[in-house]
Amino acid sequence: MLFEIADRFGLRRWRFAWMYLRRRTPWDTGVTPPEVMAFLEVTPPARALDLGCGTGTNAVTLARRGWQVTGVDFVPQAIRKARARAAAAGLAIDFRRADVTDLGDLTGPFDYGLDIGCLTGLTPDQWEKYAAHLTRLLRPGAWYMLYAWLPRVWKGRTVGISVEETEALLKSHFDKDRVVVGAERGFGTAWYWYRRL
Repeated sequence: MLFEIADRFGLRRWRFAWMYLRRRTPWDTGVTPPEVMAFLEVTPPARALDLGCGTGTNAVTLARRGWQVTGVDFVPQAIRKARARAAAAGLAIDFRRADVTDLGDLTGPFDYGLDIGCLTGLTPDQWEKYAAHLTRLLRPGAWYMLYAWLPRVWKGRTVGISVEETEALLKSHFDKDRVVVGAERGFGTAWYWYRRL
């Protein structure tokens, strides 16, 4: 309940902005995961959407391999760092400050959608908005890769999304290719590979 109230007043945004200002962003490893690298090895470049792009690590990796990339994140500090990272690498990447539950200004179609931890940070009532935008933006046949934390109690509330909840959210418009359940820092995680129907 408090999380929903905080989100309604934008406090969640301030919390993330504060973490970026203090340079306490444990999710920002600066390394593209091997699952994404393996995908890029066998997939020709096209148009990609990086949801919750943070400081642009994965967007830069994609662009270096010839992908046309749009990255979205709702934290201004993250987008500024992402733009600086792309400029330093001499890459043209469309970074936008936007909420993944409100992407009405963004147009597709995209051939690949990537989300590493963004959906996990949303509340259940935001999942449907996220899924609706994802469905609209990805072309039929497009790949969607998701890395998400499985449910756990954190600071007195349950965070994360279960495999069953993820499948229920996406099954109307996406075909599941595979799911790999694992753990990070002692907490359950899952990688998902989907194709847009």
